[in-house]
Amino acid sequence: MTPRTSNLVPLTILALALGAGCQRPASAAPAPSTPEVVPQTSAPFATPPVLPGAPDIATLAARVKPAVVNITTVQAVRVPRADVPDIGELFPFFNQGPRRRGEGDGVMKQQALGSGFIVDQQGHVVTNAHVIDGANQVKVRLADEREFKAKVIGKDTRLDVAVLQLDGAPRDLPTVSLGQSEATRVGEYVVAIGNPFGLGNTVTMGIVSAKGRTIGAGPYDDFIQTDASINPGNSGGPLFNLRGQVVGINTAINPQGKGIGFAIPVDAVKQVLPELLATGHVSRGQLGVVIQGMDEDLARAVGLDRPRGALVESVEAGSPGERAGLKPGDVILSVDGQPVPHSEDLPRMIAPHHPGTPVKLSVWHEGKERDATATLVAIEDDAQHASTRGEPQGDPQGSRPSSALGIGVADDGGRAVVQSVTTDGPADGKLRPGDVIDEVDHQPVGGAADLAAKLRAIPGDKPVLLRVTRGSQARYVAIERAR
Repeated sequence: MTPRTSNLVPLTILALALGAGCQRPASAAPAPSTPEVVPQTSAPFATPPVLPGAPDIATLAARVKPAVVNITTVQAVRVPRADVPDIGELFPFFNQGPRRRGEGDGVMKQQALGSGFIVDQQGHVVTNAHVIDGANQVKVRLADEREFKAKVIGKDTRLDVAVLQLDGAPRDLPTVSLGQSEATRVGEYVVAIGNPFGLGNTVTMGIVSAKGRTIGAGPYDDFIQTDASINPGNSGGPLFNLRGQVVGINTAINPQGKGIGFAIPVDAVKQVLPELLATGHVSRGQLGVVIQGMDEDLARAVGLDRPRGALVESVEAGSPGERAGLKPGDVILSVDGQPVPHSEDLPRMIAPHHPGTPVKLSVWHEGKERDATATLVAIEDDAQHASTRGEPQGDPQGSRPSSALGIGVADDGGRAVVQSVTTDGPADGKLRPGDVIDEVDHQPVGGAADLAAKLRAIPGDKPVLLRVTRGSQARYVAIERAR
């Protein structure tokens, strides 16, 4: 509000100064005058016309806003009881007796806001993975104020994309059209719509300032930079071109700079969306090499005419790169005949290839160019995502959570051990950390991945029967899954 006020002050001063300068001298008598009648030639415009050549943002926004949604997530965070003030200490009249500090843990619920957009009439919503990261509850509010619970059915943390499924969504949902970010030009007008600071659907306009930006957010950085205003809460929202097509997902801002926001190109999203919908995760291949960028000095040192390609810093033992004969100091110049302009381009060029796919490489090795073929293997943590479809992200200790039961499970010698229980979740009060889940519907469980697979195979209209070992005692527990 400060800039708005400061802008108004000079105008006020100017108006007063002009008024003072136009006053008649005190000694001059006012001249008689006849009021001038100005004929009313036309009624004022109810809606101002769009000037020739100017983009009609109002019509565009009215057409696409119904498919843009606001996302609210809730995450329960356990904190040591010593860090949670006792209400009796804050307000003595609430004190019901002494309580020892450190007695048990407290639970704090953190709320986060984001944006998203509906991509089909089945109720699938695309947003950023970081918007729903660790969430216990996800709610989606449409532009017409309808609100739905949602579940995460797939996410790609490397690209920072997630897909939600609205619970009980009608079949007449408004949807967006996905455009082509590759065809989007620098300088082209774009419109961002989202939920900045929780204010609800907000429309901002700008241009594409640059493409192919690398900001250190992940291995597949290839951001569209825009000066359309993007703020906290816009994350996951769409960036539209003037044809009303989504060309990017608004994802990041530069807190030190005004008018500098970044969006994931929609072409990258379209590559992974079918796989996220089908399996809940993205399976990518890897070479197993660590790379670094090239500069003039490095290019000269290895005998290249100019900086290009990706310099191999190290090669993992037993990796596809090692089997293809790659060595530290080599420079990967092309992948399947396509030049590698910069080192950061190599991960994006390898990413679309699935594990088991052979890729042809052109490698600069000891002053000569040679060909090599590497058969890719799966990125390990991406492969693990297959067992957590529709579930929140696990904890750093390797826990595999289940949103259906509200628990986090880890492998321990082939056993599925409960690591965490979501407060107010389906299993709250029935399972505890340390419980071992031995059976699901009388079927033995061989670990966290096997547990997830068996849970998916059980019809959703019946409770899940578990055989659980707690300490030295085994018992059965029936849990109604979250819907």
